[in-house]
Amino acid sequence: PELIFEPTMNEEEVVSDFISRLKSDPEKATAVAAIETLIEMIRGGNSAQTLVELRACLTEAIHTLTRTNSSVTSVQSGCELFVRFITLTALDHPDFGECKEVLVKRGHLFLEKLTNSRLKIAKLGHPFIRQGTVILTHSLSRAVKSVLLEAARQKKKFQVFITESCPDKAGHELYECLKTAGIPATVILDAAVGYIMEKIDMVIVGAEGVVESGGIINKIGTYSMAVCAKAASKPFYVVAESFKFVRLYPLNQQDLPNEFRFRGLAEKSSTDLEDVHPCVDYTPPSYITLLFTDLGVLTPSAVSDELIKLYY
Repeated sequence: PELIFEPTMNEEEVVSDFISRLKSDPEKATAVAAIETLIEMIRGGNSAQTLVELRACLTEAIHTLTRTNSSVTSVQSGCELFVRFITLTALDHPDFGECKEVLVKRGHLFLEKLTNSRLKIAKLGHPFIRQGTVILTHSLSRAVKSVLLEAARQKKKFQVFITESCPDKAGHELYECLKTAGIPATVILDAAVGYIMEKIDMVIVGAEGVVESGGIINKIGTYSMAVCAKAASKPFYVVAESFKFVRLYPLNQQDLPNEFRFRGLAEKSSTDLEDVHPCVDYTPPSYITLLFTDLGVLTPSAVSDELIKLYY
């Protein structure tokens, strides 16, 4: 039977710690904030006496975090990779307190790798943006933003169209950031993607998760944009950190797990999900030209090999 072990940090404390970390740094990835919360649990927020009990504590905490109103896909994949990384090597300390210290050190090492991800992606991605390029992007992606800002730092002149991205209109936040950096940008209606497609040279989007097939899970509307780009023969690029690689193989939209499609599923448990608007959609690999990751520039077919290296 599955071991259930109650962490010392209760659900409210886990969620509160996670949210406070996100609020303290708006640029922080949700997966990074979740991992920092897990490290805090290892340091002192649990009463586990063995590694098995500690893993059970972390599993419960991850389950709690994936029910918050955040990027479930990246939180789950990032936390799963984190737990695997810190517990992969044998722990030969007789005192479990010392073992926890080792795990915390490994945790910070893992976080350091994640922190450098966007910088690596920006350096790999910006050469694809040439002088005079017109770009279309969807919603707000911090990884995409890092590529665009790096291209601007390289003195390149380009223009960006940003979908406003309903229902939260996150595209306006990216617009303000690009405007501050002196990058010409325009916010367009989500429904105007087909109309604007003939004016642009490429599409660059982020991803909440990269699945085994090389497809992506991202903000609702990404799939529609990919279909339009394919019809117009425009390259469709994805920017994503490797901690977003998730062990999942969806075949279509309905194949996505409900906890990925709907945010804050705990509050919707008694609601008919057919009446709830999905927050993400699935874009198959056939619509994706290349993926820019901290592991390199990948074709969709190369993702499965990289995912195997990460998890196995």
